[in-house]
Amino acid sequence: MSELRIGVLTCSDSRSAGEAEDTSGKGLVTLAQDRGWFVAAYHVVPDDQETIATAIVEMADVDEVDVILTTGGTGLGPRDVCPEATLSLCDREVPGIAEAIRAESMRITKRAMLSRGVAAMRGTTLIVNFPGSEKAARESFGIVADQLEHAAKMIAGGGHA
Repeated sequence: MSELRIGVLTCSDSRSAGEAEDTSGKGLVTLAQDRGWFVAAYHVVPDDQETIATAIVEMADVDEVDVILTTGGTGLGPRDVCPEATLSLCDREVPGIAEAIRAESMRITKRAMLSRGVAAMRGTTLIVNFPGSEKAARESFGIVADQLEHAAKMIAGGGHA
């Protein structure tokens, strides 16, 4: 699989209201495009479980992206509900991805242990939750990016090389 179809979803009350610029989501768009991947969908939504779930379903089922990268809503705040939205509509978890992000991020900041991000599959789409800061989202992307093409190939039924 040479070109992944990517969806980027920013989950943030302030960014969806236009009160702050979405630097983390735009950063992920750029990183994906720099790898030659096609960004088929990009949305900014408030921290609302139903709204997040609706956006994920649209990207997975309508836009038919291979991978959705979410940013934001993974912390301990009362409106941080991206992991719950993700898990509510997925078929299977892929815990090693979230574990790897937290483990590698702990080398940078001990606060990484507070991230509740998950990775899971909805049909043939892989969804990976990243933290909301641009710096943390970029670092998280760097941790998993090399595995995303292989993951998408496996999800689509491809064999191991």
